[in-house]
Amino acid sequence: MTFGDALAVFQTRVASNLALKPRTKEYCAYRISALLKSWPGPKGREPGHHNAECLEWSVKNAAKNSLSSHNYTVSILRRIFAVAMESGVRYDNPAAAAQRVRQRTRKRIELPEYGQFEQLVAEVRRSGSGYSKPAAELVQFLAFGGLRIGESRFVTWGDCDFKRGEIIVRGHPETGRKNSEFRRVSMIPDMRNLLEIMRGGRPDEKPETPVMRVWECQKSIDRASKLLGIKRITHHDLRHLFATRCIESGVDIPTVSRWLGHKGRRRARNEDLRAFAERTQPADGSKGEAFKSGSGRKDRPRVRNRIGPFVAKIATSRLTGNSRRPAGHFVELRTMVE
Repeated sequence: MTFGDALAVFQTRVASNLALKPRTKEYCAYRISALLKSWPGPKGREPGHHNAECLEWSVKNAAKNSLSSHNYTVSILRRIFAVAMESGVRYDNPAAAAQRVRQRTRKRIELPEYGQFEQLVAEVRRSGSGYSKPAAELVQFLAFGGLRIGESRFVTWGDCDFKRGEIIVRGHPETGRKNSEFRRVSMIPDMRNLLEIMRGGRPDEKPETPVMRVWECQKSIDRASKLLGIKRITHHDLRHLFATRCIESGVDIPTVSRWLGHKGRRRARNEDLRAFAERTQPADGSKGEAFKSGSGRKDRPRVRNRIGPFVAKIATSRLTGNSRRPAGHFVELRTMVE
């Protein structure tokens, strides 16, 4: 068995795996293509003497690609050699020498204030293009619902339950959501107002008609951010904005995680609380007044699951201070969850 033979077996397994979504299979094929371009030598050889080559390749590849791309390619390489091990060609995995890169620094999440967000939406709306209004609606929809950009395109009017005040997020009709489960997101006051205005302007649309008329608005956001002189944000940052506003308004973390559709509670809490902590931390890097108040442990809101100690400390302290007051357009959230 050559490396190429093991690769063919691995590709067949990926293609026949019903648990993988089409996009995952496409990305896997793309990373395999990138692997063969960066290291074309072993394809026609037996997978017998590649330890030093794997290490040399990983060092060069890590310098030319992003951390996530490199680590995903290393994972693929290890699984290809695992096929050779199953066939008895090797007794160890030489790709274990290929180094995965650990992310040492995390992107600081800088979210707009409420006033800046309103200005951003207004600037997107008056851009003058034929899709300016639908793009502005998408910006608000993502910020008021916390949906992923891939989920927003499949929400129909039939999924908007105005009576129960919920939005059902189903994802792709065939492959479903990222976690293959549908979820219900509470329709906060601003989301209800947005949907009622949109529905009033499009009363004849059928229940199966998508609510959103555009699938992305990143270029519109980039243009508006540049004109306003504010920090550029992405589609996913609007999801963080929703989570942060909810936490600032007093919504408990498990509820926010459920609305966002996070599969792992610990990951969900780390992400959302990190965004909240970075948003409320003073610009000079100090701990702020919330740490100087001397509030005892018994007065702090209890965080049931274990989370990162730094994030937990900031989040619980902030929630005992002024940040627990309802903020901006999420002022009615507290009464919705109590």
